[in-house]
Amino acid sequence: MGRGGGDGNVVGGDGGGGGKGVAVVVVGGKVEAEILVVVVVVVVVVEEVAECCNGGKVEATMVKVTVVGGGGGGVGRPRINSRDSAHLNGLDDSDDGIARVKRVGAEESRDLNMYDNPKVGFEKGCNFNDSDEFGGSEEEEFGGEENSDDDFKVLDSPTRNVKENEGFRGVEGVEDELRHPLVKEICRLIDLRSAWTPKFEGELRHLLRSLKPLQVCAVLLSQADERVALKFFYWADRQWRYRHDPIVYYAMLEVLSKTKLCQGAKRVLRLMVRRKIALQPESFGYVMVSYSRAGDLRKAMQVLTVMQKSGVEPNLSICNTAIYVLVKGNKLEKALKFLERMQVIGIRPDVVTYNCLIKGYCDLHRVEDAIELISEMSFKGCSPDKVSYYIVMCFLCKEKRIEEVRKLMEKMLSESNLLPDQVTYNTLIHVLSKHGHGDEAIGFLREAEEKGFLVDKIGYSAIVHSFCQAGKIDTAKELVNEMLSKGCTPDVVTYTDVVNGFCRIGELDQAKKLLQQMYKHGCKPNTVSYTALLNGLCRNGKSAEAREMMNTSEEEWWVPNAITYSVVMHGFRREGKLSEACELVREMIRKGFFPTPVEINLLIQSLCQAGRVDDAKKLMEECLNKGCAVNVVNFTTVIHGFCQKEDLDSALSVFDDMYLSNKHPDAITYTTVIDALGKKGKIEDAIELTKKMLHKGLVPTPVTYRAVIHQFCRHGRVDDLLKLLEKMLSRQECRTAYNQVIEKLCSFGNLDEAYKLLGKVLRTASRIDANTCHALMESYLSKGIPLSSYKIACRMFNRNLIPDLNICEKVTKRLMLDGKSDEADKLMLRFVERGRISPKIKQNVQT
Repeated sequence: MGRGGGDGNVVGGDGGGGGKGVAVVVVGGKVEAEILVVVVVVVVVVEEVAECCNGGKVEATMVKVTVVGGGGGGVGRPRINSRDSAHLNGLDDSDDGIARVKRVGAEESRDLNMYDNPKVGFEKGCNFNDSDEFGGSEEEEFGGEENSDDDFKVLDSPTRNVKENEGFRGVEGVEDELRHPLVKEICRLIDLRSAWTPKFEGELRHLLRSLKPLQVCAVLLSQADERVALKFFYWADRQWRYRHDPIVYYAMLEVLSKTKLCQGAKRVLRLMVRRKIALQPESFGYVMVSYSRAGDLRKAMQVLTVMQKSGVEPNLSICNTAIYVLVKGNKLEKALKFLERMQVIGIRPDVVTYNCLIKGYCDLHRVEDAIELISEMSFKGCSPDKVSYYIVMCFLCKEKRIEEVRKLMEKMLSESNLLPDQVTYNTLIHVLSKHGHGDEAIGFLREAEEKGFLVDKIGYSAIVHSFCQAGKIDTAKELVNEMLSKGCTPDVVTYTDVVNGFCRIGELDQAKKLLQQMYKHGCKPNTVSYTALLNGLCRNGKSAEAREMMNTSEEEWWVPNAITYSVVMHGFRREGKLSEACELVREMIRKGFFPTPVEINLLIQSLCQAGRVDDAKKLMEECLNKGCAVNVVNFTTVIHGFCQKEDLDSALSVFDDMYLSNKHPDAITYTTVIDALGKKGKIEDAIELTKKMLHKGLVPTPVTYRAVIHQFCRHGRVDDLLKLLEKMLSRQECRTAYNQVIEKLCSFGNLDEAYKLLGKVLRTASRIDANTCHALMESYLSKGIPLSSYKIACRMFNRNLIPDLNICEKVTKRLMLDGKSDEADKLMLRFVERGRISPKIKQNVQT
């Protein structure tokens, strides 16, 4: 449970502010006395270190993000002409810039005029359609193979200017602007976007013109949802008598670089080109990092090619970003090659560069190479800092290689003259605790105290949390008592961990007592503390008691949140008290907390399993009307519930309602309805619905094939099935489709139709096909038709498939009984020719 904030800059991790600790960040510069300003968003090189260093004095490299300067409302010094702008056309999306939900984690809005329609809300009015403004083909700049050296072309020639960060100034003062009344009011209006009115829009437009550039940046950085920040950025850009200052563009890119919204970052960069904002390497670095987070390494590296074509020269910051991206993409060898190329053109690596490579070695479990690189750094003109050692130490702690950690601490002192300090021990304690090595963490805690370092409550809390997770509650409680005896008062986080630990092992009375003791020690339980206790009650079948505690929350001076409601709702659901669970959801919505689609679906599914499908439908409609995020899965669950009750009309009604709610059915939804239509014998309707699914571009799933094949074979509609399968297979290949048809026809006794399809199966002659042939042979034997089984065996031999000997022996015996000794002899002779049986065994079988 990280608590960032304090004296250092924390990039990523669990952040949180208000804590007393300092996170160690690996991104540029030197320790304490001298800070090198590195202009790039090299997002955390060592996330584990950033999460773990929560106390002591920062002695790690830090980053200072700087951007193009400029006055309010103006634009920076133009550097990009129309030809250069054309080079960046490739930054557009081939699909009009719409990022898929599965690709970037959330769908980006399509509307640049999100407030221009006064009849709809902030979200509903969003209809981004920026293809005109951001035209161009992505493949023009983002073609090529991932392993191509084209990404290094930016380093082909020596740079004419390697002066770092000239003409830049830092984004300073944003923290102060976060508290400005104008910023707070605009953030309040944005939060009301679900109930947007023309009045709110007018107020926001009026306030926008009064904002200074840094205040606009503060608004963007204040948004919990980066997509909302992007929508506001686009909307503000389209307003009359307002124009973004260059610093705002860089602030927006910085926000997007911390997300997977690479399409949004790309479009912001293209907008800078359109507005002739002076581009610097770090603007491309932001886009690279966003692509890296989205898992698209190829496009991340091809941003360098776009940068080169736009006439922007590389510097150390963009090179560090490129190496970071390659390391995160597990392309360490390519990162090393990039390092060589950047040195050839006169860009000297710094400690950030080497720390990225050290992290890359550790990620690949090449810890010896990482240690060797640390030893070589001094000879390369760049001494390692403590973070260089922390990266390797963190890896060793994960692996519980304690002796090697101690040797590395000695090496840090002897070779680099870096004395292990409080930050060092805090780092080790936190990493060991995080990975469940509480006993080893206590060892370093004792060692730190012996050397005079003060381990604060954050370090103790980390170890307590580790013991609680491991079920060692008594040890955790002893550690809490030790904290009290040493004058280190546990905070609410520490106590909550122990409360949760007691609940995990079913010691609810102990958890309640500890909650009361918190008051005695001057520590007031918060919502998280009570939620942990309520979760324990619900897990032990005491949801009614948990509900009663929620009702008396005001008396205890705590307020339930969305997680609290969710915990109790699921408790009622598990106990089968579905009416109470539904009522709790309605109360939850009234209080302004919206259940997630997963939570809604679990409750709907429970209602359907209990036969209360109408109640499930009613609950889903209520959630939908109240603005909850109901999705296609929720609709499909209700449809499946009606199908299970054989209420096809109601299922089709909900299916039609999906389109009215702008929820488009997926392949699973169609499969559910198609199967239900087949069960009712409505094959024609099933055919039409399948064709409709294919027409909409949906890909049949294996379940779709099984459902269609089963129902059509059951009703003997083989010809219709084969025609439909051809259409389905043209959309999505299914290797076993005809195998399934034959086996299903065998189960329904339609052997003649199954035999007709045998040729489609024997085309590939695989082991799966052999099993299908065996099933058909067994079916013919059970029907008393061994001659057909003999024919199938012969066809298998002709395709170099060896039939099962045991089945063929049965066939031979039945043929002999039917007076067909010639066929029986030929079948056994085939096995002799293949060397499967000896002539003597053949004679015994025939006898």
